[in-house]
Amino acid sequence: MSLELARQVADTVLFEGYVLYPYRASAAKNQVRWQFGVLAPRGAAGSEPWFSRTECLVEPDDTDPELTVTVRFLQIQRREGPPVWDEGVVQEVTATAVLKPGADEQTTGFAIPGGSETEGDVVRRRSRLSGVIRIATTPIEGPYGLLRVRIQVENHTAADHDPDAPRAEMLPFALISTHALLSVRSGQFVSLLEPPEWAQDAVASCRNEHTWPVLVGEGRRDVMLSSPIILYDHPEIAPESTGDFYDGTEIDELLTLRTMTLTDEEKREARETDPRAAAIVDRADNMPGEVLERLHGAVRYLRRVTGDDGVPEMREPTGDEEVAEMPGSNGGNGGKADPQPWWDPGADRSVNPETDSVPVPGGLARRGSRVRLHPMGRADAQDMFLQDRTATVEAVLFDVDGSTHLAVTLDDDPAAELNRSVGRFLYFAPGEVELVEEAS
Repeated sequence: MSLELARQVADTVLFEGYVLYPYRASAAKNQVRWQFGVLAPRGAAGSEPWFSRTECLVEPDDTDPELTVTVRFLQIQRREGPPVWDEGVVQEVTATAVLKPGADEQTTGFAIPGGSETEGDVVRRRSRLSGVIRIATTPIEGPYGLLRVRIQVENHTAADHDPDAPRAEMLPFALISTHALLSVRSGQFVSLLEPPEWAQDAVASCRNEHTWPVLVGEGRRDVMLSSPIILYDHPEIAPESTGDFYDGTEIDELLTLRTMTLTDEEKREARETDPRAAAIVDRADNMPGEVLERLHGAVRYLRRVTGDDGVPEMREPTGDEEVAEMPGSNGGNGGKADPQPWWDPGADRSVNPETDSVPVPGGLARRGSRVRLHPMGRADAQDMFLQDRTATVEAVLFDVDGSTHLAVTLDDDPAAELNRSVGRFLYFAPGEVELVEEAS
């Protein structure tokens, strides 16, 4: 399951930036392509590297671990029919190695054939590609038996063009969006992002170039994705997503709505640009309303505001639990307050913006208290103009991060009553005000 999840995430990485909104070959942003994980032929001019290097740590079990490396990349298929466009063909190469300390470097060569295809007036051409995967194992000194594993992917393609040729002429001989799926048996990977304390020095010794390995699969450490795009451990595809949009930092709802606004002529051109672009247009045109609504957002987990001294305490929920009775709650549920969602302050009886109080310099501030404002260093230029002015506290508020805020209206503001009626306040931390007069 972890490997399948890694493949789903890898597919997104593979096609990151493949074709950008508005998904037409004529769009300016689609004139410069292939921005991630490009491995150029060795010796080619330009800024693209000819290799990627991944170093990670493996914690062995009782036997020598076995590592499987699946290198994935796109091979450019240049379409010479209208419109002229570079398509991407997915290629995979697999290498395996037994991770024995001090063993010789293991090398696996690969070759991807080229060729051409003709379909009516359209001709598609692919150049032959070749490369090497190198796997080396080094023991880490210490009591834990860690192994540092280096996986180097190299492009050895003999390019049939001038090494100083422009980037566009080099790309058909490059490995595009190169990344690797790593899986280990009889061992476990160590997170490079959040390593245990005993492994921090070993992690610091790892050197990664043009790629970065992260763990995949919640609670698992047997699969890694080494990606040319920075990711966090245990990345996942949002379940609400209906398909790829290939646009950097894609926002499914936004791109779906924007695709819907394309004219019929723009949609026709997008469909002619690439089959993947055509799939995006068709999906947007035929998306049911309930699926579109699901793209609007999701809450991944909930946290409760349950402090027993009136101050919010943040913790993860543990299931169908009761919330202890809070000061100020009506205790009308057999002495227990009803569990309420944290986003509904009107329903959460553990807090009450109209009656709660908070300590401030000079005493306790609550609704109706008059305070003098002293914006702190975080203040912007507008807040600085409020220095030493007096205001009336309208509410004491707690946010979901556990911070306290005072909502106030300025005493000398002619629009104070209007702002109060529509709930438009200024907000200050308790340490930014001084009590002038307690509430009656």
